Amino acid sequence: KAYLTASFGAAVLGYVTNKNDFPSILQLDWKQVLTKLQIWRPLTAFLNFGPMGLGYLMTAHFVWTYMSTLERLNHNTPYDFWLMMLFGAFSMVVGYTGMGLSPRFLGHNLSTFLVYVWSRYHEGLEVNMFELFNTRAELLPWFFLAQTFLLEGEVPILDFLGIVFGHIYHHYKTTNVLRTPKFVIQWYNGDSKYARILREKYKSISTEFEM
Repeated sequence: KAYLTASFGAAVLGYVTNKNDFPSILQLDWKQVLTKLQIWRPLTAFLNFGPMGLGYLMTAHFVWTYMSTLERLNHNTPYDFWLMMLFGAFSMVVGYTGMGLSPRFLGHNLSTFLVYVWSRYHEGLEVNMFELFNTRAELLPWFFLAQTFLLEGEVPILDFLGIVFGHIYHHYKTTNVLRTPKFVIQWYNGDSKYARILREKYKSISTEFEM
């Protein structure tokens, strides 16, 4: 909820002040990060789902649906969900930068990563798309690529890389190559004030998280 609320606020700000473009102060610009220590940019760039419009609303819907489902799947071990999010975000920031690609809509690309991971956990499941047609879960990420091409008129290279990073994550996770560090697990299960608050938060909504 906090993620989507922040994204919507940034989109409205861009719509009002920047001709429906994402606010420049929140975009990923390594020169500003390194020379002016604007360290929030690699994080706030993931609030960008694209300009306000149909494409934005569809992306927000996908994020709400599939991100929340992945969190429910990990409600007993939320640190695994955090690791997944960190892996996706880190892979995109480092990967796109290393390949010299402009990370325009990192939030949209992250949603493709999430949808791919979700689809691998639900292979064979029939998914209803906006009450228009049904498709299998494993085809959903490719629907996302088609959405980018049709609504934004560009080749969805970055979204495709989101699928690639999602595949790498799923492979490493299912083969136990990628594991949450023990110190994170120990902190979550420890006596820290913030860890206790977090555990109580998950406990209070455990009935919602149960599948």
